[in-house]
Amino acid sequence: MKRNLLYLAFASIPFVFACNQSEKKAETAKKDSLINQTCYAAFFEKDSAAMIVKTMASGKVTGSLLVKYADKPQNNGKIDGKFSGDTLYVDYRFNTGKDTTTAFTNPLAFLKKDGKMIMGVAQIETTLGRSYFVKGKPINYTAGKFIFAAVNCK
Repeated sequence: MKRNLLYLAFASIPFVFACNQSEKKAETAKKDSLINQTCYAAFFEKDSAAMIVKTMASGKVTGSLLVKYADKPQNNGKIDGKFSGDTLYVDYRFNTGKDTTTAFTNPLAFLKKDGKMIMGVAQIETTLGRSYFVKGKPINYTAGKFIFAAVNCK
């Protein structure tokens, strides 16, 4: 009888763990609810870009970025990051052109100023297959070609 109770106790552990995990997931989902979504558009010469920025209750930022070049294939992908003061730092995971099998990831920075998002330009280094902004090198927000203005989301 004691063995049966012992087996029953051990067999119930995964169920208790699973119940706790689903409660944590529900709590995280509630904490990470969408609090704001803003759509942006930018134009530079013959190039254009569209970005959707979704700010979550946890402070995380997600969304999408599409860059259409006049003379090159377009870049289309997702952004994930967070604000640090008035600067949005994201990882941009994108595909180029019709190639959906190869994904690239680059860091991007946007300065939020006067309701616009100014894309910065900085030196990037890659370590162990991951790209980062070079530490100690400033991000230049005047040399960037895209200044995103808020537009109505469609």
